[in-house]
Amino acid sequence: MLSKFAKLIVDYCVEVREGDEVLVNASYEALPLLRELWKELVSRGAYPRLNMTDEVLTEIFYRYAKDSLLDYKSKIDKYVVENIDVRISIISSTHTKPLINIDPERMKRRSMANRELTEIFMRRDGEGSLRWVVTAFPTKALAQEAGMSPLEFEDFVYRALKLFHEDPVEAWKEQSKRQEEIVKLLSKASELRYVSDDTDLTVKVDERIWINDVGKKNMPGGEVFTAPHEDGVDGHILFDLPSVWRGIEVRNVKLKFRNGVVVDAEAEVGGEFLKKALETDEGAKRLGELAFGLNYDITKPIKQILFDEKIGGTVHMALGAAYPSTGGKNVSAIHWDMIKDMSRAKVYADGELIYEGGQFKI
Repeated sequence: MLSKFAKLIVDYCVEVREGDEVLVNASYEALPLLRELWKELVSRGAYPRLNMTDEVLTEIFYRYAKDSLLDYKSKIDKYVVENIDVRISIISSTHTKPLINIDPERMKRRSMANRELTEIFMRRDGEGSLRWVVTAFPTKALAQEAGMSPLEFEDFVYRALKLFHEDPVEAWKEQSKRQEEIVKLLSKASELRYVSDDTDLTVKVDERIWINDVGKKNMPGGEVFTAPHEDGVDGHILFDLPSVWRGIEVRNVKLKFRNGVVVDAEAEVGGEFLKKALETDEGAKRLGELAFGLNYDITKPIKQILFDEKIGGTVHMALGAAYPSTGGKNVSAIHWDMIKDMSRAKVYADGELIYEGGQFKI
């Protein structure tokens, strides 16, 4: 299974070529997958570099770094993001909330220091000069966070990735065809309206580009997304699925927008962290992405955004940076996805009902 996983990443997600400089980010928990991935990369003539991550080291940094270090802009980090050809990030947590008691102000400062890196990444993504993918390796910590046993979680992850198909690449191509029909439908819309008992939000999307995500940059894939007009979001929305961002969990986030800007925000859990994040910069108060989750092999939230945002029958919206490939212009140091269950909601495109009960009406 891991060999199939590694080949899916290398040949399908990022299409590695001879001579590529490839940066791989992962924790030591992902070592079984890393070995298979290394073999596939080297055999194709790519040059892999490993950035080994560890949650304890991350906590130490945020807990003990002086303000001058939180504000530090690394020349090495900038060189890497400017010059690599491929970036493969493998979520393989050993602890899912290492920053739970860290002052949000310290994380805000670090986000501001890394803003240039985010902008470089977004620019290179938009121009197509950087191929990248984020995926996940099933660890015990992630399984525990999801409320599953290790074997149950492994099965959940591999089903979401379509690794149980004889030919996972062909399965993703079939998913792509289905989603392309939805992209065609949404590309005709000038305005979307999301309506339910707790939501009434209108978003302008005319002349924006809808992207068909089928695992090329996120694996698992299974969404279509775009960027709204920066001043074209009005109304209110409740994101009722839990969201964990930078190790902090927030629940039941309520946002009110006027002319694209968040004018009121609250959360049942994590409200202070939410408000600090909104203060990161001006772009943090606007939406950089809106999307529909279409991977119906993912059936429930596991507090891991890579999977949760793809749940079939959901929508998600991101505060902060927009992907230039969508035509979005919002710039921010953050990109924070929040998810809403749409099983009791409707979406209208220019007044016409196109989505109801978690399904498109096509």
